[in-house]
Amino acid sequence: MTGVKETKHKMKVKKVFSDYVIIVAMVVIMVVVFVTTLYPFLNSLAISFNNADDTVLGGITIYPRIFTAANYTQIFKNPTIWKAYGITFARTIVGAAAGLVVTGALAFGLSRKNLAGRKFYTFFCLIPMYFGGGLIPTYFLIMNLGLYNTFWVYIIPNLVNIWNMILMRSYFQSVPDALEESARIDGANYLTIFFKIYWPVSTPIIATIALYFGVFHWNDWFMPNIYISSADLKPMTSVLLGIISEASYAERMAATNPSGASFASEAGKGKQTNVRSITMATMIVSILPIVIIYPFLQRFFLKGIMIGSIKG
Repeated sequence: MTGVKETKHKMKVKKVFSDYVIIVAMVVIMVVVFVTTLYPFLNSLAISFNNADDTVLGGITIYPRIFTAANYTQIFKNPTIWKAYGITFARTIVGAAAGLVVTGALAFGLSRKNLAGRKFYTFFCLIPMYFGGGLIPTYFLIMNLGLYNTFWVYIIPNLVNIWNMILMRSYFQSVPDALEESARIDGANYLTIFFKIYWPVSTPIIATIALYFGVFHWNDWFMPNIYISSADLKPMTSVLLGIISEASYAERMAATNPSGASFASEAGKGKQTNVRSITMATMIVSILPIVIIYPFLQRFFLKGIMIGSIKG
């Protein structure tokens, strides 16, 4: 009997020609997607570690021809970079934590079946997803609230994200009602139930939403350029945008004035850094923390999204 079972098992797993074709096609597609996705990052990394005189010659692919760390040395010698890094870290940590708690509390409330007017509140929350108030009214609102040119303009307007709230609400609805009922019997209030019952058993969706909030706060460049005028409150994205703008301006001047381009090229010779290499180095420095953190949260990401999207 054992021999018959092994024979049947081998017959079941035997692959036909079409199986190999599908496997090869999937491998090719994954390799192409992988290379296409990874190449821009490797190219930027190579330029950031390449000598400035050699960079202007072009042709750099995925490795530096003349290795140098001068670009990063110049970046970290600049006090503006350190201030911007501090603002970015502070905004990301405070914004993600506060947004997670406030959005989670709203999601928990809307997930309660005994909440009077729950459908109305849910519909009311969906309106801002499709209709915005406009930039000018929002600008005047920020001014009247006293948030303009303050650190809290990063935090308070972004405490609630409706899409994240919907995901968390759906996840909370999938938690067994028996947990809440047993806690209510023991005399727990809703705050206790939220933080001590639902919060610990919702690790996947919490990690996912924390990643969403963190990436948003880390990458956001729009709010600093509209609501922040003080250089001391500018995050890394604003610094990077300024460097890129400077590089674009230099390229336009070189294109419209050939003699100016020749003069700039001669003047730039012998320098260890240039605008392009500094731009790439700044970009690498700005995205590196997210690249490092993401693998630790990836295992929660898909699970949180799949479970959080079961119910609408």
